[in-house]
Amino acid sequence: MQKPLPFTKKQLETIIKQHPTPFHIYDEAGIRKTARKLARAFSGFPFFRNYFAVKALPNPVIMKILVDEGMGMDASSYAELMLCERVGITGENIMFTSNDTPQEEYEKAFELGAMINLDDISHIDYLEKHVGIPKIICFRYNPGSLRKGGAHSHIIGKPEEAKFGATRKQLFEGYAIMKKKGVKRFGIHTMLASNELDYRYFVETARMLFELIKELSKRLDISFEFVNLGGGIGIPYRPQEEPFDLDRMAKDIGKLYKEIILGARLPPPKLFMENGRMVTGPHGYLVSKVLHLKKTYKNFIGLDACMANLMRPAMYGAYHHITVLGKEDKPTTTLYDVVGSLCENNDKFAIDRRLPKVKIHDIIVIHDTGGHGHAMGFNYNGKLRTSELLLKKNGEMKLIRRAETVEDYFATLNFFA
Repeated sequence: MQKPLPFTKKQLETIIKQHPTPFHIYDEAGIRKTARKLARAFSGFPFFRNYFAVKALPNPVIMKILVDEGMGMDASSYAELMLCERVGITGENIMFTSNDTPQEEYEKAFELGAMINLDDISHIDYLEKHVGIPKIICFRYNPGSLRKGGAHSHIIGKPEEAKFGATRKQLFEGYAIMKKKGVKRFGIHTMLASNELDYRYFVETARMLFELIKELSKRLDISFEFVNLGGGIGIPYRPQEEPFDLDRMAKDIGKLYKEIILGARLPPPKLFMENGRMVTGPHGYLVSKVLHLKKTYKNFIGLDACMANLMRPAMYGAYHHITVLGKEDKPTTTLYDVVGSLCENNDKFAIDRRLPKVKIHDIIVIHDTGGHGHAMGFNYNGKLRTSELLLKKNGEMKLIRRAETVEDYFATLNFFA
């Protein structure tokens, strides 16, 4: 089975003449379509907003596109907060969700007026000491053994083993402390899934948070301005996988919202999510060329890209579909390992993958790299970060990040110490 591409071989060959491989390319039309599909699914709620997880694709051009589609930004570091600021995103258009947070990051979030999502109640004193108490506060909930992790809990961690979030008991304590300190605006957040394709997991997450809001509101006499269901909605990396059922999820969450929140006559909180991968992931592609073909105990395709350009297959054993451009209709007769040039044996994009017969200089397209692709890159072995390109709605190709140079790599070194 093949996965569709938003460009032709001829288009890509033209691009490669101007921008040497490897590079990541993103499809603006696809990103906008997915953003609108997500917003439409939740259009029946009093208020819904997705805060795009900047960590998935931290590029200002992409961020501007998503702001144009009505999204806020979920930032988790000083640099991500600065990216938001440089793009003109400030105030409650930013959700700052961090952990083990240093002082300067809280200071920056406070300066920008971001909504601060505390990972630990011990951070209350730290926050107050260094920046003060914000007008609106949120805690990240970790239900521990009360809730199982999703299908990909090996990525984010089982709730009881994950480093993120506060326990149920700590939540009650934390909100009570903040109420005494004069906070009147509250939110609640959790993030339990990663690349989850079963919509029912998110419905049960909503049920858990809605019930918790009901109990917290009653016992502490506070009201919640928003509930953030987190992100983690998956994408069908494999061609045979069914896409996530957004409409069914939103419909079932809507029923629970009416039953639990409105049924208890609570002030209706805004509904937030923080999806990154599902918005941009399917609309990114790593484009590479075949450098070498090697035959020993296995057949190897050596690319001019490596694990430094796309870490997920090596780190998680993740599947990414591969297209040999121009050979989509050829029979997949040969078993290959598709590899890069790092001095690491796990530098592999695919293991025992059936592909058409490949030749040197063939163009290889690795699908679904628009989320946690370029963003997770690194410089091991002195490898340089690739460029990023945007395929605009009108078909124009725009460079949105140049490739690193050797001069960039050496710029922070002191040769004369």
